[in-house]
Parts: sequence; C-alpha cells; structure tokens
Amino acid sequence: MAVIADKCPDITITVVDINKERIDAWNEENLEKLPIFEPGLSEKIKKCRGQNLFFSSEIEKNIQCADMIFISVNTPTKKKGLGAGQASDLKWVEACARQVAEFATGYTIVVEKSTLPVKTAEVIKNILAASQTNLEKTNKSFDVLSNPEFLAEGTAIKDLEDPDRVLIGGENQNAIDILSNIYNNWVPRKKILHTNIWSSELAKLTANAFLAQRISSINSISALCEATGASVSEVSRAIGSDKRIGSKFLDSGPGFGGSCFKKDILNLVYLSNYFGLPEVAEFWEQVTILNNWHQHRISKLIVKKLFGTITEKKICILGFSFKANTNDTRESSAIVICKDLLEEGARLSIHDPKVSEKQISSDLGVEPIAKENYPANKENNYGGWEFHSDILTAAKGSDAVVVLTEWEEYSTIQWDLIAKSMRKPSWVFDSRSIVVKEKVLKAGLNLWRLGDGN
Repeated sequence: MAVIADKCPDITITVVDINKERIDAWNEENLEKLPIFEPGLSEKIKKCRGQNLFFSSEIEKNIQCADMIFISVNTPTKKKGLGAGQASDLKWVEACARQVAEFATGYTIVVEKSTLPVKTAEVIKNILAASQTNLEKTNKSFDVLSNPEFLAEGTAIKDLEDPDRVLIGGENQNAIDILSNIYNNWVPRKKILHTNIWSSELAKLTANAFLAQRISSINSISALCEATGASVSEVSRAIGSDKRIGSKFLDSGPGFGGSCFKKDILNLVYLSNYFGLPEVAEFWEQVTILNNWHQHRISKLIVKKLFGTITEKKICILGFSFKANTNDTRESSAIVICKDLLEEGARLSIHDPKVSEKQISSDLGVEPIAKENYPANKENNYGGWEFHSDILTAAKGSDAVVVLTEWEEYSTIQWDLIAKSMRKPSWVFDSRSIVVKEKVLKAGLNLWRLGDGN
C-alpha cells in the first residue's frame, strides 16, 4: 500500500486493522519503531503518510467510503479441526468479508491480497451476495478479484517497483481493468497478466511451492556433497549456468522459512488430497519433510562435532530472522535449530541486528536466563539462552559460533578477535556460506560449511 501511495499520489489509501496498538505503531513519529523492518519502507511511509496514506482502526467508516478493498489478513495453517496441519485457516478472511458485506456502500471491488487456497473467492462472493438480498434497499454491488503478491521480504520494495509480473484474476473485465490501471501508473502493461480467478489463486501457491522445492533440492544435494567431497557452491554454479534451470534459489542454507513457503505447500498437499490426487500430495509433502530433516541434521552435526555433547557449553548463534534484511522470524530455521540445541542442554548466546529479545523469547517459548542464574534447568538438562546486541560479546567464551542468517555484517567479522575470546578447540558452523574461509582457518578455528566436502 505504501508503494501504491507513492506511485499514485491521486489515490487515497487507508490501512485499517482491529489492533489499535498496531495502528498506533504505524503512526509512530519515530520511523525506527515501525512494526516491520523492510529496506526502503520507512522512506515511503515518511513521504506518503498524512498525504495520501493513512493508518486507522476505524474500520466501519473506512469500508463505507472505499471504492476498492484489499483483504490482506493472515491465513495461518489450521491447528485443529478439519484439515488441521495442512489447510489454511480462513476465519480472518471470512470475518473481513462479513465486515465488507455489512458496511460497504454502492459498488465495491474486493481484492484478495492474502495467499489463499483455490476457491476462496467463492466463499467471499457468497458472503457478499448474501448482503444483496434486497437490492433496492442496500444499493450494494461487488466484484471479487484475486491479486496475489510475488515479493520477497528484504527486497519487497524493489520487487513491487519493478515486478516480474502483476497477476490479476477475475470474472468482470471492467473490474480487472480498474485495478490494472492502478498498477499501470508504473508497471508496463505487458507485465500485467489477466487470468480467471481460480488460476490466479493457484498460481500463487504454485510459485511458492516451486521456489521451496528448489531450496529443498539443493539442500539435499549439500548433504551429498559433504559425504562425497564435492562442493555444493560449485555444483550450484554448474547447474545454474544451464538456461533451462537458472541460478535463482540454488543457494544452500539452513532451510526455508518465512510466512508462506511451508504454509502454501501444506495447503497444496491438502487440496491435492481433497481433490483425490494422493500422489500429487505425497510429492509436495516430501518438500517440507526434507526441509525439516535438513534443519535437524544441522543441529545433530553441531553436537557431533563438539564431542557428542553440548550440555552447559556456550554456543553463539548469529542470526535469528528467517533471512537477511527482515525482522520476520516466522518458520525461521533458527527456531528449530536453537530448540534442538536447548534440548541438548546448551547455553545459547543469540545475536540478530533486527530481531528483538522479546520476539526470540516468544519463538523459543522460553525466557532468557541471566548469566549468574545459569544453568537454570539442571533437573531436566534443558539449556538456556541470552541475548546480545554485540557480536564480540555474544561469542566470548563460546565453544562454537553458528551462522544461521546471511546478514552482511557476519561476512566481515574479524575472526582473529573472536578466536581469542573463545574456548579451545573452537568451531565455526557456517550454514550460509558467507564467512571468509581463509580468515576463519587462519584464526585457528575449525570450520564446517554447509555442502563443503573438502
């Protein structure tokens, strides 16, 4: 919405939410305190907020005056009931549709922006249609469009300003053209694709599934490289130069995370089973199974390298967000790996330049432990963790440093200084292949790099 406001100064945009605290944060004068960190976002907010971009908790009022409404709420995987563990929970989408049906006036275009399973538009259309039972009294009419987002966190602004494509699915060409004209203010017409609404919904799930599949594929090869003496970076370069394959999403790492990949694949699995395609479901489910295996593989490898036990050993964790240039930790590999290490009794010292101590505590389900109180869980042999804002302090006295997020500052660490403060023999576990190998070895540290069999 910030990008649309920037590119279309004649359009007034209001972002609404039932969470007033969240809205207050978006109206925060100090742009450093915005709820989401995304490179370039604060500049857009500063330029447009109060001009044609507004944040409000007055939902009814803003629905009434809207010509177009984007439904952009969360669609998490269901935790219980029919389809639990795979199907998307659409309760927030339904709640939004009911609010729109109740408060909208005149003609309104409703746009699915959330990542949704195929046929969700049918649910929205039915709810909206129910509000039109007496057209003479209500004077309401609606069109529903699907307009999924294909951006990546960390490069979201760039992805929006120069997209590979904009996808709009719908049944009414006039409604499609109205939304197309908004994007056409900065996106070439040839990049704006029109489909039916079901193809648009499925395209988003499929795109995420294909990207996640590439990540699981190259991570499976990284394990084979380690076993055979090959280098996954060299293998990636070799196959990525093939035009039929391409080089994108062939960087090995600790596994995919974020709000979409796992959720969308599981949704695809559920839909495939629902429509009687168990072989298709099994194929896509294997992508998430391998991702989980890979994350636990890294945890086990750390324990193995540290003489088979990490009880009361200090391990420095560098990076907790699921990728660099975001403070998003949803489905982050760091959560799984850190929980594994805590189960083994380790004392974790965690650093991340953008993720807060409060968020880490929420994700791990364990409060941090002050140094003087450690160890705190002797009876069950469960470890503890502490947060540090300085890398050198975080690594001091540690047996190992584990790089889990590809933050740029981790690629320029002075390993000679780090090595002096670590307990010998010391290890560096680089799951992102971003540290300078020669500098780590020269500092007298042992190095394990994902997919490096040398």
